[in-house]
Amino acid sequence: MTAPTLVAFDLDDTLAPSKGAISPRIAELLQTLLQRVEVAIISGGNEHQFHTQVIAQLGDVDIAALTRLHLLPTCGTRYIRHDGTGFASVYAHDLTQEEKAGALTALREEAERLGLWEAEPWGDILEDRGSQITFSALGQQAPREAKHEWDPTGSKRAALRDAVAARLPGLEVRSGGSTSIDITRAGIDKAYGMQQLTERTGIPLSSMLFYGDRLDDGGNDYPVLALGVPSIAVDGWEDTADKLDELLKVLQIASPSGDLTPSPSPSAPDSPARAAATG
Repeated sequence: MTAPTLVAFDLDDTLAPSKGAISPRIAELLQTLLQRVEVAIISGGNEHQFHTQVIAQLGDVDIAALTRLHLLPTCGTRYIRHDGTGFASVYAHDLTQEEKAGALTALREEAERLGLWEAEPWGDILEDRGSQITFSALGQQAPREAKHEWDPTGSKRAALRDAVAARLPGLEVRSGGSTSIDITRAGIDKAYGMQQLTERTGIPLSSMLFYGDRLDDGGNDYPVLALGVPSIAVDGWEDTADKLDELLKVLQIASPSGDLTPSPSPSAPDSPARAAATG
């Protein structure tokens, strides 16, 4: 394996259980990784989830390391960086109120028509994430076991995605996690987020490495693989941790002294919009 300059990850079921916090083992691995390379996390989750699932679990990380952490919530429709004092917005491609209303209506009506609207969900089924509308079939707080059992073949999500996409030709409609459908601006997905990373860091796609649990054709990580980013499929956070142990051996060989040699990080935006937490 060639040592990458930037390592990127999906979040749910790659770095952490769905909607859960990263484990102490993953936190330690990320801390070590941040001393050697740029690190990015790109997921369908919202900004709040990134803060609670990842940032709050990292513990005492020095500012220099935090400036090498790239966060891309809601499938890359948002991009957050640490500017030396706190996490700040680099960009946010929010949907208009009209686009949001159309997406919410189409999701509910098509889910009801297909018999996929849950009468007693665990929390809200529909969520407005600003730059993304998300449908969670069993509710936002559904237990992981129920989520994994709901649509093991992906046929329910595919049927709903196709039905909703036909009604929203100007928007991007795709399967998200194990029970979800995500809607964003057209052309904005995880591949877009990865392209933004290379544009803003100067690191070519060929020097990146991506870990994801949905790299299969039709999975929400597949656009990254299709873009040409070297990618590694994982099966849960434990598998990711094992594979990161191997990667860190490669990085140690590439830089035996442990010296950090990433590409220069771009400067923070002039007038950042502050994220919910300031890291």
